[in-house]
Amino acid sequence: MEKINAEVISVKPDKVKISVEKLEDFKIAEEELKVGSYLQISDDNDVVLIAIIESFSIDLIETKKTDDNGMLYYDLDRKYIIEASPLGTLIDNKFVRGGDTLSIPPKSVMPAEEKYITMIFENSIDKQSKFTFAKLANNNKISVPVDGNKFFNKHLAIVGSSGSGKSHTTAKIFQNVIKEKNNEFPGLNNSHIIIFDIHSEYHAAFPDANFIDINNLVIPYWLLNGDELEEIFLESGDFNNYNQASVLRRIIMANKKKNNPEVEKVFFDSPLKFDINEVLYCLKNLSKETKNAKVSDRYMIRDGTYELKDGKTNETSGIKLSDEEKLVKYFEKEFEFYSSKAQNIKNGDYADGSLDKFISRFEAKINDKRLDFLFGIKSKEISFEDTIRAFLGFEKENNSNVTIIDLSGVPFEVLSITVSLISRLLFEFGYYIKKVKGTNDTPLILVYEEAHKYAPRSNLVKYRSSTLSIERIAKEGRKYGVTLAIISQRPSEISETIFSQCNNFVAMRLTNPDDQNFVKRLLPDSLSGITDSLPSLKSGEAILIGDSVIMPSIVKIDSCELEPSSNDIKYFELWKEEWKNLSFEKLLETWKS
Repeated sequence: MEKINAEVISVKPDKVKISVEKLEDFKIAEEELKVGSYLQISDDNDVVLIAIIESFSIDLIETKKTDDNGMLYYDLDRKYIIEASPLGTLIDNKFVRGGDTLSIPPKSVMPAEEKYITMIFENSIDKQSKFTFAKLANNNKISVPVDGNKFFNKHLAIVGSSGSGKSHTTAKIFQNVIKEKNNEFPGLNNSHIIIFDIHSEYHAAFPDANFIDINNLVIPYWLLNGDELEEIFLESGDFNNYNQASVLRRIIMANKKKNNPEVEKVFFDSPLKFDINEVLYCLKNLSKETKNAKVSDRYMIRDGTYELKDGKTNETSGIKLSDEEKLVKYFEKEFEFYSSKAQNIKNGDYADGSLDKFISRFEAKINDKRLDFLFGIKSKEISFEDTIRAFLGFEKENNSNVTIIDLSGVPFEVLSITVSLISRLLFEFGYYIKKVKGTNDTPLILVYEEAHKYAPRSNLVKYRSSTLSIERIAKEGRKYGVTLAIISQRPSEISETIFSQCNNFVAMRLTNPDDQNFVKRLLPDSLSGITDSLPSLKSGEAILIGDSVIMPSIVKIDSCELEPSSNDIKYFELWKEEWKNLSFEKLLETWKS
C-alpha cells in the first residue's frame, strides 16, 4: 500500500478537518470516497476514531517553483480539504459513540478499512435484536443492521419525495418483519402491522394480508366519539354549532341507555350501540315539538291520546313526561304535533328553526349510499369484538400479520373520521390489554402512508379528529405497545407534535427546501453535512439515523420480494400505442355505484 499523504489539520468536538495532497493516493483504500464515506483517524494509543465525511473542498495555494533551467516561477498547488463529523471510537475492537478520547495530534488518517466498518455494524447490536433491511450505499457487502426493539418501539418516520422509494422501503421493512421467528416454529409470528393505504399500493406487496377496502369495510357509527360525531354532522362556522352539539350529545346518551338497559353506567363515549335512525326521529320531533302553554311538561303530540275541544286543551290533554321519558318517546317514530295557538299551545324549546339545517345535514349523511360502510345495516349489526378482530387481523378463519386498510374508496369528507376512529380503537386496544394483562404482549405498529393527508399542520375542523388521534398515539402509544410509522413525501406539512416524537428516520431524497429544512431541524446539528445530501440521494438510497442504529449511515434499501404497485405510469410509451377503446357503460356504472 502506498503512503497516504494526508493529515489532520483541525480537531473540534464536532468536526475534524483533513488536508490531502494527493487525492488519488488517498483513494487507494477499499472504499470509494464521497459524502457519507467513513474515515479512520488513529492516535499513538491505538485508539481509532471513526468519522463520516460531510464536505469536500479544494484550496489553491501559491507556491514558488523552478523550471528545468533553474528559472523561478509561481504555480498553484491544490490541497484537498475534507471535513468530517466524529461518530465514535474503536477501542479493543469495540465501538463507542463519541469522539473525545482521541489524543492530539492524531498520527494518521485514511479511508476506513472495510474490516473496521463491518466490525462496527456486526458487533454493535445483540444478535437477538438485530434487524436488517439495507446495506451501505458505498459498499453493498456491508449490511447495516438496526436494533429491532428500538426501531419499532420508538416511532419511525420514512420520508422522501415522490419516486424516491418510500413505498418500496416500507414494504421491504415489513416483509422482513413477518419472516422473523424464534426457533422456526410453524405458522405466523406475533407481529401486528396495520397499514393505512391511501393509494392502493400495498396489496401487491402483501398478497396474504387481511385486506379491507370500501367493499368490506365496516365502521360502526356507534363507536364514534363526540369530536368525530361533531366533525361529520356539524357545519364549520354555523353559529348554532354549540347548541346542536349539546342536543346531539343528550339524545345519543339517552338512546344508548335505552338500547343497553343492562349496562349500569353509560357515558357518552361508552362503546355501546345506539340507533342512528331513532336519533333522527328524536331530532325531528324536537324541531316540531309543541307544549301545553300552561303545563310545560305536557307535549302536544297528535297521536289520539288526547283531543282539543272548542279550541281549548282538556285537563288531561297532552302527554306528561319527564325530559328523559320524552326523549325515549321521541325515539319511537316521527310524530305529528298540534300547531301552536295563542295562550293554549306554544312551541317547544327547539321548534324555532335552529335545528332545521342540522337535521337536513344529519339525514343526508346517514342516507348517503357512499357512507354505507359507516351508517349502513352492517354497521348497526356488527359487534364490538368483530370490529376489533377485523382491524387486528384476528379473523376467525384466517389470521394475518398485516392488515391493509385501503382508504382509496373512502369519501374525502369522512377520511379523517375513518382514520381517527380506527386509530383510536387500536390505541385503546393497547391500553386495555395492558390493563388486563399488565403488559401488551401483542404490540402493534400503525403505518400511515401519506400521513400529511390526514394529520397535517392545520387547524381546519375536517382534520381535527384524525390529527388528535394520531398525536395521542405519538405521545402515549409506546407505553401501551402501539407505535407509529409515519410515511410522507411532505414532512413539513405533518403535525409537528407527531413528527417530533419519531426517534428513527429513514430520510430519502427530498427536493422541496421546506421539507429538507424541516427534517434537518429534528436531527442533531452535528449531522448537518449528511443531511445536506438529501436532495442528491439516488432512488432507493436513504439516510438512516436514530436510536436504533449504531451510527448515522447512507444506505441502499434491499430489494423487495414483492413490489408495491406504486410504479409510475409510462405515459410516453402508452401514448405511442394504438388507440384504446373504453367501456364507458361499465366505467360509469362503477363510478355511480
